[in-house]
Amino acid sequence: MKFKHLLSGLLMMLMLSQATAQSDYFFPEGSRFDPNIPTPEEYLGYPIGTLHTRHDAIVGYMKELASKSERAKFEIIGETYEHRKLVVLTVSAPSNIENLESIRKDHLQLVDPDKHVGDYADHKSVVLLGYNVHGNEPSSSEAALLAAYYYVAGLHNEVTTALDEAVIMIDPNFNPDGRDRHSTWANAYKANPLVSDPTDAEHNEMWPGGRTNHYWYDLNRDWLPLAHVESQARIDFYHKWYPNVVTDFHEMGTNSTYFFEPTKPFGSENPVVPRDNYDGLNNLFAGYFHEALDEIGSLYFTKESYDNSYPGYGSTYPDIHGALGLVFEQASSRGHLQDSRMGKVAFAFTIKNHLTSSMATVRAAVAEKNTLLAHMENYFESAKSEGAQAGGGWVFGDPSDNGRNEAFLDLLLRHKIKTLALNEDISLGDKNFKAGSAFYVPNAQKQYRMVRTMFEKVTTFYDSIFYDASAWTAALSYNMPYERYVGKNQLNGVELQRDDLKGSYESVGKSEYAYLIEWDEYFAPKALNYLLEKGLYVNSAFKPFSIETPKGVQEFGYGTLMIPVRRQEVSSELVRAYVDEATELAGILAYPVTTGYSTSGIDLGSGNFQTIRKPKLLMLIGPGTSSYEAGEVWHLLDSKVGMPITKVWTDNVGRINWSDYNTLILPSGYYSSLGENTIDRIKQWVRDGGTMITLRNATSWAISSKFVNGKFADRPQRETPERMDYVTSRDFYGSNAIGGSMYMTDVDITHPLAFGYTSRELPVYRNHSIFMAPSSSPFNTVVKYADNPLLSGYVNKENLAALGGTASLITSGMGRGNVILFADNPNFRGMWYGTNKLFLNAIFLGNMAR
Repeated sequence: MKFKHLLSGLLMMLMLSQATAQSDYFFPEGSRFDPNIPTPEEYLGYPIGTLHTRHDAIVGYMKELASKSERAKFEIIGETYEHRKLVVLTVSAPSNIENLESIRKDHLQLVDPDKHVGDYADHKSVVLLGYNVHGNEPSSSEAALLAAYYYVAGLHNEVTTALDEAVIMIDPNFNPDGRDRHSTWANAYKANPLVSDPTDAEHNEMWPGGRTNHYWYDLNRDWLPLAHVESQARIDFYHKWYPNVVTDFHEMGTNSTYFFEPTKPFGSENPVVPRDNYDGLNNLFAGYFHEALDEIGSLYFTKESYDNSYPGYGSTYPDIHGALGLVFEQASSRGHLQDSRMGKVAFAFTIKNHLTSSMATVRAAVAEKNTLLAHMENYFESAKSEGAQAGGGWVFGDPSDNGRNEAFLDLLLRHKIKTLALNEDISLGDKNFKAGSAFYVPNAQKQYRMVRTMFEKVTTFYDSIFYDASAWTAALSYNMPYERYVGKNQLNGVELQRDDLKGSYESVGKSEYAYLIEWDEYFAPKALNYLLEKGLYVNSAFKPFSIETPKGVQEFGYGTLMIPVRRQEVSSELVRAYVDEATELAGILAYPVTTGYSTSGIDLGSGNFQTIRKPKLLMLIGPGTSSYEAGEVWHLLDSKVGMPITKVWTDNVGRINWSDYNTLILPSGYYSSLGENTIDRIKQWVRDGGTMITLRNATSWAISSKFVNGKFADRPQRETPERMDYVTSRDFYGSNAIGGSMYMTDVDITHPLAFGYTSRELPVYRNHSIFMAPSSSPFNTVVKYADNPLLSGYVNKENLAALGGTASLITSGMGRGNVILFADNPNFRGMWYGTNKLFLNAIFLGNMAR
């Protein structure tokens, strides 16, 4: 027995020494840890900072901590496209973990304006430590491992006090797919001894890099659009808890130091967030950060840059929900060790800085608990009060497109914005909203500031320099007809839930003659693609008509799909089954008709019906092309159409059998590197009947290289003083940029590329300085900027004056083929439902746009 006690004592001493060794570099002096809790090094088999940890190992360690300690609860909140788990480790005192649901319900009283708490003694400060939204900024997930260990195993007073007073939620990896892409690269190129030369392959990962998710999207821009499963799962979890503090850890250039908030005053702040967030909470927490970083000797800066205006950031979205969102930026080692202008930057050092800020965040959240809780309670009370004072709300809805209506409703409801389905018609301004496709968002609700985010247009700004977008009005991006309602009485309707969104599908009746599908519907391309995959012949109407249907005489517009029954190569029963399956998949209606004789307009046998060619898609990707735009195309076709697209690296263009494809998509890029022979081959392919679609900078390349006969419009001229102070140069040149704003255009709705639009007015998004002249043909300018086009966002007066009347979308014939030139990106961030149809028309109808 004595031997056993001695052995047990020796093992305890050994475990304590290992825990002590773990804390020597990363943790504050005097930290003590439970030896029964494994350190990250013990679990992983290597010291933190010597390798990039795979996501499955991160998840495994979080799960291990929960199994070893009553302080921790492990939860899976979702999974990525590549089926990696999205997890949260909740850490608090054991008694709090036992009563977590009760604590959550008590906490939610703070966000209910109809309840007043006042006394916060029994409430907890809820802290969400979020890490690694950009996959190739990996130090923060390593810091998450250490933070989890610190609060699960820590025995010293700071930790035990924090666990009593706070619920700490650790989301170790916002972007698992991107992180593993980068980690595999960095580990694969790691040398022994380490190579710190910035030109080494370890520090220069291959296109598309690990920053983005599976579809090459920047998830730190997706908190508002919610285009992706990672963001959707995270928002659901967010609204389950409404944390008081949310961190957003990043990396920046290797030659930088460290950044923490506050960001640049006024110019970088969101217009709906109350000033006490910036003047009060931000400055209050900054004191804790600088003290912690001073203690370890880290250099840092604040207030000079970075942005809190765009609501889709992980550090801004919380600010619009009564919390304090915090962005941190660490100079990156982009590998394990890299030279910088101030010496070598080690991976372990970058981890230590983010860990230090993590601990300082919890320390501040505990010390300032009452301030945080009072801020959150007052935030939602004042939001509802301001909304009630503003009065009225917003009425919206498109009678011709239930799919787009439901997509916008889904966005509003995911963000917990109270929305009603109106039970009566209403006319506002020049718009008529009909019950059944009319909806109402009242201002008098706790989410009033998110309501403003969705509907308000902003054109007045404190600053003219923007890190990202200066406009984000969601209703415009969905091309949603809407108007401000200013009546004294609230409108009546049924409050909607997400379960109420079920599409318009009805089982189709049988016809022996033809079926009609309206092209106005957002998801009609999904049905069309399904029918073409099944081998059916489908026609598009180039003129409107009316015809008798089982629902009476119906009017059908440009682009209406007509599926004749007798001319198919399958039985009428199978035609009906395919049409039924297609419309169920798309959530839309099909109309069986028994005659081809219209009551007005063209008959079904008219030459104004043209047969749609099945698209065979090819997209060039790789170095020199925009992974963002390529990913947006890929995601759109995968998620909204169910259509495959072949992605070919520009290095492999020589291997393409061009006869296998009829549609080529070029995302932004400069394609002269393809070489003259390859470019000539593509030109010949177009002349032979191919359709080439270019986006933004690819359009600029096609015009400047004379691939097409298009022209640039005159560039704006701005007077430059003879002499200016050097310090003002960034502001002067930055204000010339068009950094993400929204504009009104005029659309030729009779053109095949605009089939499905019922209004000539169409908002577009612009974040570039390409000024494209209208086509020399009067019929080939599909989308043109209005004379005074600004809807929302910043643009200087010279750019605005030059922009009016220029083209957003033109076509250019070449032999039997066509080049379709988008000056703007119709698929931006997966949120531009309003302009997606232009792009999908280019795919399905582009060969007929002549």
